[in-house]
Amino acid sequence: LAFCRGRIVRVPKGPLIRVVGTEAVIPCSVSDYDGPSEQNFDWEFSRETDFVRIVSTWDSTFTSEEYQKRVGRGDIKLRRSSNDAVELVIRNIQPADQGIYKCSTPSTDATVQGNYDAEVQVKVISDGLSVSGSKGRSSMPLRLSEGDSFRLRCSAVTTSPEHTHLHVTWQIRSGSAWRDILSLTHEGKFQPGPGYEERYRSGDIRLDTGANDTYRLSLSQASSADGGAYRCLVSEWVRGADGSWQRIQEKGVEMASVSIQRTGECYRWAGNVSVTERDSLDLTCNITTDRSGIFQAEVMWYFSASPDDTLSDAQLLLSVDRDSVVSDSTLISLSHVDRNSYRLLVRDVDVEDSGYYFCEAAIWVPLHNGSWHKVVERTSAPVSVVVTALEPDYDVFLNASKTPKFSDDPTELNCRITNAQDTEANLRFTVSWYYRQRLRSDDVVTDELLATMDADWTLLPGDRSRERIQNGEIIFYKRSVDTFSLRIQWTSESDRGDYFCVISAWSRHRNSSWVKSKDVTSAPVNVFWATQDYTLTVEAVKLKPFFVAGHTFEMTCKVSSKNIKTPRYSVLITAEKPLTDQSNPNGTTRIISLNQDSVVRLEDWTDQTRVDGVVLEKVQENEFRYRMYQTQISDAGLYRCVVTAWSPGGGGMWREAVNGLSNPIQIDFQTSGPVFNVSVHSDSPTIYQGEVADLLCIVTMEGMALEPDDMSFDVSWFAVRSFALDREPILLASLDRRGIVTQSRRNGSSDISLERVSPLEFRLRVHGCEDHDFGNHYCIVTPWVRSATGAWQREPDLRAKPIFLSVKMDVLNAFKYPLLIGIGLATVTGLLSCLIGYCSSRWCCKKEVQETRRERRRLMSMEMD
Repeated sequence: LAFCRGRIVRVPKGPLIRVVGTEAVIPCSVSDYDGPSEQNFDWEFSRETDFVRIVSTWDSTFTSEEYQKRVGRGDIKLRRSSNDAVELVIRNIQPADQGIYKCSTPSTDATVQGNYDAEVQVKVISDGLSVSGSKGRSSMPLRLSEGDSFRLRCSAVTTSPEHTHLHVTWQIRSGSAWRDILSLTHEGKFQPGPGYEERYRSGDIRLDTGANDTYRLSLSQASSADGGAYRCLVSEWVRGADGSWQRIQEKGVEMASVSIQRTGECYRWAGNVSVTERDSLDLTCNITTDRSGIFQAEVMWYFSASPDDTLSDAQLLLSVDRDSVVSDSTLISLSHVDRNSYRLLVRDVDVEDSGYYFCEAAIWVPLHNGSWHKVVERTSAPVSVVVTALEPDYDVFLNASKTPKFSDDPTELNCRITNAQDTEANLRFTVSWYYRQRLRSDDVVTDELLATMDADWTLLPGDRSRERIQNGEIIFYKRSVDTFSLRIQWTSESDRGDYFCVISAWSRHRNSSWVKSKDVTSAPVNVFWATQDYTLTVEAVKLKPFFVAGHTFEMTCKVSSKNIKTPRYSVLITAEKPLTDQSNPNGTTRIISLNQDSVVRLEDWTDQTRVDGVVLEKVQENEFRYRMYQTQISDAGLYRCVVTAWSPGGGGMWREAVNGLSNPIQIDFQTSGPVFNVSVHSDSPTIYQGEVADLLCIVTMEGMALEPDDMSFDVSWFAVRSFALDREPILLASLDRRGIVTQSRRNGSSDISLERVSPLEFRLRVHGCEDHDFGNHYCIVTPWVRSATGAWQREPDLRAKPIFLSVKMDVLNAFKYPLLIGIGLATVTGLLSCLIGYCSSRWCCKKEVQETRRERRRLMSMEMD
């Protein structure tokens, strides 16, 4: 296939037959070529002699002198249709142009393969086609009426020496464009034009041939669309050498100018018609026609909701055929008033009957065979009919039967129908409730729908109140026949504003459906109550002006409030300790609380030995008392009462109103006792793995000296596993003042022991230290001192400065045993290998070597050799 591939230049298969004076177009194309996509072409001509150059696509000097004038005028030109195809166009071809035309393409291929030119013969024949109208007249006017028939004749003959066929087409001009009506093709087939297929199948349009090469167009049932200029268009076709048909020329002659007069009109009065509900609608369709003689009319009445609806979209109401038979209907009647008038009567009209009404009329005439023929059909312009509903007359009054004075009070509004007149059984009322927020600025506030009722009295909640309606906070109900009510169970500040209701009247239609006929809006009612800022005052009073450690501390909190509806109070006792108290670095401790339902709760009071040491009770409705039994020095600080006022909320819930803070009450113990300090010491803070780390927590005392039996300590050891103190401390072990040791759970193999070395020294030992035992270590000491009364007093916690414990690895000890084990194993393996080799060579791989046995002979003498 690769060897067969090559450039191919193609021209039509000749000979090409053309008519003198027409335009000749000869195409040429090239395929299977290399090089650029756009190819160039050269055209040459020969009259059985040498070729003469005509025109080229790439060389402007290619044209010979003989063709320069014609090429310059544009009578001969090249027209490129694609990158690989051109057309040679010869306008007004003459007999001298008959001959051989050659199309050549310059080579752009890497190798020379295929053909680079092609030739085609062009034959020029004389013009033998003539087209004329009837009796030699090219055009004649025709005036017809709608429904008439007419015929047009065209004569076409050819004297061409070649075997040609004629293609006859009848056309009509409407505006500036010609449209095909019916054609007799060069292959002898009838072909109707677009839009004329149905009329051709029904026989209203025919094309007949007659003597003397005549072609007759017959058209019956003429309409206004058939008016215009008619012409006969004849083209001459010849079959080419390849079997395809080619059109060689075309001529046309206008035959007639036809005008169609309207034979009838269907009309009724224009404008709008207004009818009151329950009345009758009376419309008349009048028909005018210029026809005389016998004819019958067919009338149809239509209804549409829009004036732009087509006839297929409209609803057929009633019709009367040409035999005066009226279709059946209950509420609509159609009567024949006179010969040209038809009356439509719609009784008991409804609002749904509003719309557009129009009539369609057709005129039928009898034929000679007794059948009826429709000659014209017209549609009137629509008339707008507006049915006015019978609106009931009533007023709406809105009043508030309950208004709130405080938040969470109920609100009740009543919407009443008054002065109702002309009400009937087919009328019902529904209500819609709206809320409008009042703003001090000029902003536009939209109305928010709270709820509405449909015609079946089904409540449809709005977005604003949907959740509150489901929770029962807002209730809508019908109090009586003419009264609708809205109740807000617990009115909040966001509910303040204007409320109004809309009463809708619904009328029942003939199809038992309900249609809204009227809306009446009430005057708004403002729901508002004066609000003042809540005020709350709390005063703390210390009942005992002076006491010492071990005695009971007692204070009261008195509360007063304003602008709060039936308040209840919750109380919280807080203590602000000195910053030296390490147990509470934030400084404020929540001790005990009493809620609005008088339920007591211990907050941050964690001293298990004094669980019952604090009491908070309600003395009066606005007075609370706090007691602390057996006070200790660590209880020193500022004590306050934090009071919260609560008011009743919606659904029996309590709503927080305002908070208040009392003045501080100070507990200060004046003592001249000892002052304790604590520090951490270690003789070897850097140790190796597996060794024991010793850490001492040393307590020092300044000031007054105490006997060892009068003081005791709680000691806790902590570790921070980092070089910097940026992680949470880990509790290692603790020793309370009664000598009980508590250790935390450990993950490693190391162990911890905590012991009291002396009355003021406590030692922590870490046995078998590991890598994870490094870090900052410190102790926290809580001193306990026995007072003169014999009670133990707790001193503030003391925290020592941390010391860093570093754990190293002993490389020699770590690798000693692995090296010894490795050398021993290597030695044993070598000796075993030598033993296996010796045994194998001794017993397993030994071979018997048999030497050749020599005979014992004497040496022969040299002479006998």
